[in-house]
Amino acid sequence: MIIKQISVVLKNVPGQLADLSELLGKEGVNIRAISVADTSEVSTVRFVADDPTKALNILKGHDYSVYDTDVLAVETPDHPGGLNAVVRPLRNSEVNVHYLYPYLGRVSEQAIVILGVDKIDKAQDVLKQNFVRTLGKEIYNL
Repeated sequence: MIIKQISVVLKNVPGQLADLSELLGKEGVNIRAISVADTSEVSTVRFVADDPTKALNILKGHDYSVYDTDVLAVETPDHPGGLNAVVRPLRNSEVNVHYLYPYLGRVSEQAIVILGVDKIDKAQDVLKQNFVRTLGKEIYNL
């Protein structure tokens, strides 16, 4: 199942991430997975929240530069080379993985990664055909 990722552009100065985390926490939004990438001027924070609609509304209401994107949450075997169960079928199907980052909790005994890809519907179909479990509501409801 495809899930929503929220991306926020922050000034690359001390305290911006803390302010974002504090705001969402005060409003009862839990961050399930997060990635931060910086440049000299700004940082881009990508995250999956337990309530993406609420998170978007809160951030927009506080004038953050924010947008949402569809991503996949998938289980991957938690052993050396286990990520190949996910990325090899995508490579073989010519689906480009733009980025990935770990989910912070556990839904099962397997590790979970969030994937940003160029062909999301194709990626989801390929992974299902290769017995890779994609997650959706499980991510939000923990």
